[in-house]
Amino acid sequence: MAMRRILTTAIFLIGCSAAIAAPAQDAILPASVIFATSTGYWEDDGNAPDIERAPSTAENVSAPQGKRHGYYKLFAVRQPDRTSKVYLQQIAQTETGPAIASNIELQEISDLKPYVTDIRPENSSGISKQPGLFATIYLKTDPAAEPDGWTVLIDEFGDITIEKATN
Repeated sequence: MAMRRILTTAIFLIGCSAAIAAPAQDAILPASVIFATSTGYWEDDGNAPDIERAPSTAENVSAPQGKRHGYYKLFAVRQPDRTSKVYLQQIAQTETGPAIASNIELQEISDLKPYVTDIRPENSSGISKQPGLFATIYLKTDPAAEPDGWTVLIDEFGDITIEKATN
C-alpha cells in the first residue's frame, strides 16, 4: 500500500512538473484584435467577385462550381501607437467549416488613425438571412474626445458604404 502511494505521488509530481514546463499553446485570437463582430450574410453563384474592392492580402477559398454563401466579420486591430486598423472579411461556409473568402482593410476608417472603442452589429439576433451588412464602429480621433459612430453598410450587391453616423 505504501509503495502504491509513493508511485502515485511520483507520477502526479512528474505530471505536474511536465505541465509547468510545457510551452503555452498559441493564442486563438491575437491580443492586438480588440473588437470583432460577425454579422450580415452574402451569397453568390461562385463566379462573382468576393467584394467590390480587391483584397490586398486575400486568403481566397477555392470556390466550387455553384452557389457560395457566408457571413461578414468586422474587426479592429490595435497598432503599436494605440490607434487601430479596421478589417472586413467575408467568411465562406464550406463543407469543412468556415473559411476566409476575402480580407480587406477599411482604409477610410484606418486613415483616421482612430482609437476604436466598440464595434456593434445592427442587431444581436445572429447572422441575417438577407444579403448585406450593417454595423457601427465607435471611434475617437483624439483620445480625450467622445467617440463618434461610423456606419459600415454593404448592400445586396456587395457595394460598401462607410460614413459618419447621423442620428
